[in-house]
Amino acid sequence: MSNRIKLRDRKKEMTRQAISDVATRLFVEHGFDKVSVADIADEAEVARKTVFNYFRRKEDLVFDREDEIRELVRNALADRGGQPPVRIFQTLMRGLVETQHPLFRITERPIQFWRMVTESPTLTAHARGLQVTLADDLSRMLSDAAGRPRSDADAHLAGAMLMAVLVAAYGAALRAFRERGKPEAILLSVMERGFSGVDAALAGTSYI
Repeated sequence: MSNRIKLRDRKKEMTRQAISDVATRLFVEHGFDKVSVADIADEAEVARKTVFNYFRRKEDLVFDREDEIRELVRNALADRGGQPPVRIFQTLMRGLVETQHPLFRITERPIQFWRMVTESPTLTAHARGLQVTLADDLSRMLSDAAGRPRSDADAHLAGAMLMAVLVAAYGAALRAFRERGKPEAILLSVMERGFSGVDAALAGTSYI
């Protein structure tokens, strides 16, 4: 029974990823607003209902890695061994960059992806809202790890600042790639400067 459940879960994840890959390709090629869910279903050879079984909204087909981000942070904080939560988060982000995790891998594909996002007002607004949501989620995870109330102002400051650092560093890396620079070096450089600011702002708290 256990093996059957695992096989079923793998098949579901493969179907979800296949739909996401098809959607991303169509969005990049034709633009988000010109591609319908029906187009995606036809190309992926699934029913339109199947697409909505995996993705609640069309926008979720574009930004489909937020749960993976949350899980990475949650697992890192759970295994922190008494280390301050912000330090754990910073170490995790450095590791993802250094190992070229897909979240931080700078190639032509993310350049095309973000060009597609900026060309759609719907996606631009969704991306900004998602940044706020992820910052709020991060603040809650940090406060829980530190044993502080979720209303703690320092936790919200940490979440907002850390998310702003990642957005700024990633944007700088994309620009460096377009200009034939060294995106990974720029990404780490901006990230480290941002982390220094976070450290200074949170000095003396239970987060550092």
